[in-house]
Amino acid sequence: MPERLNQQDRESGFRSMWRALAHRNYRLYFGGQGISLIGTWMTRVATGWLVYRLSVAHATNPEEAAAYSAFLLGIVGFAGQFPSFLMGPFAGALVDRWNRHQLLVVTQALSLIQSALLAVVAFYGQPGVVTMWEIILLSIFQGLINAFDMPGRQAFLVEMITRKEDLANAIALNSSLVNGARLIGPSVAGVLIALTNEGWCFVIDAVSYLAVIAALLAMQINPQVRAPHRTPLWHGIKEGFTYTFGFAPIRDILLLLGLVSFMGMPYSVLMPIFAADILHGGPNTLGFLMTASGVGALIGALYLAWRNTVLGLGRIMVLATLTFGIGLIGFALSRFLGLSLLMLMLVGGGMMVQMAASNTILQTIVEENKRGRVMSFYVMAFMGMAPFGSLFGGGLARAMGAPKTVLVGGIACMVGALLFALKLPQLRTLVRPLYIQMGLLPEVVSGIQSATALTLPPEE
Repeated sequence: MPERLNQQDRESGFRSMWRALAHRNYRLYFGGQGISLIGTWMTRVATGWLVYRLSVAHATNPEEAAAYSAFLLGIVGFAGQFPSFLMGPFAGALVDRWNRHQLLVVTQALSLIQSALLAVVAFYGQPGVVTMWEIILLSIFQGLINAFDMPGRQAFLVEMITRKEDLANAIALNSSLVNGARLIGPSVAGVLIALTNEGWCFVIDAVSYLAVIAALLAMQINPQVRAPHRTPLWHGIKEGFTYTFGFAPIRDILLLLGLVSFMGMPYSVLMPIFAADILHGGPNTLGFLMTASGVGALIGALYLAWRNTVLGLGRIMVLATLTFGIGLIGFALSRFLGLSLLMLMLVGGGMMVQMAASNTILQTIVEENKRGRVMSFYVMAFMGMAPFGSLFGGGLARAMGAPKTVLVGGIACMVGALLFALKLPQLRTLVRPLYIQMGLLPEVVSGIQSATALTLPPEE
């Protein structure tokens, strides 16, 4: 009886939002990542400002500076994320074969080295001494690391969470962690850049990776028993592709996510232009803009952590994508800092809820022996399409300006959301048998109603 009462208490109220932290390995991961992600967000702000500063130094007039910086920000964004697209299927097949725990230790150590090298570039980053090629090459290096790290991280999540019903909560808490760090990292970076230069942001980021490495090494992981792979690697890649794009719910979720990343996410690489040229601010303004997006994303992530079920996430994905598009349109049209901050809260919240809801559904319905490959396609859709969007957005911004570029992206995201909404009834029908098999429907879990009465709620 006491155990039953404790179970009811755990699933109720505020404590339910943090139930995934009951797992020791996830607590370690959560703490280490909390420190490391602050440094990661500092690096994102510092890299964008470093590119902007060096590109402006080479321009001869303000008009040329705005166009040149937009183009270079797009190039750097492309270089940092394109490897995730190029290497995605290959990395996913290997993640399903390798020890994911050991893989993450290696990728975090390599990320530490990359941030340290960026610090060297920034400290000597004066025009004529350091060219953009150093930054581009280091961005490619980080992109190669992320191609393995991100699907490995997503697939490893199930090894830290022993109770599958807590998986959705762990994904949502991880999203809240990312965006909690976004509140701190950009603000600290903006102040630090204004007082010194970008180099110290990269130094702090490099040191912060030690926290997550220590957390990974402290975990007690039961080795996953995997069947030996006697088939060639290309066979595994083909199998993953067929499985992912042959099942409509997985395919359509990834297509929507890819559209949002391609058309919507270029706003983030163009942020320095909005901060400096549209809102007439400096690095502090850039930090405020990114923090506002982080506030919205954190609110969205906490909302998902508060939910106790995966049911209804399809409808939430549509609403979140519409919110993201509306926020982008408002941000593109705004010329006042206060309104821009409000619109970026909508942007951050919409993007985070759409991304995390997609992740949760995919992690729930995917077969375990194909998890790494499916999550590699998830990374390709989310991170891999972003570089093409950055390149496209940078070129479009050079031709028609950053505000119009973001405006077009917002409209495209809203159209994609409406098209996905039209297909939602069909997707519910395909997912229903999986939810019944897993016992995720309330009737199955409680055992109160008969199996013949099982249906998904209308809003799913």
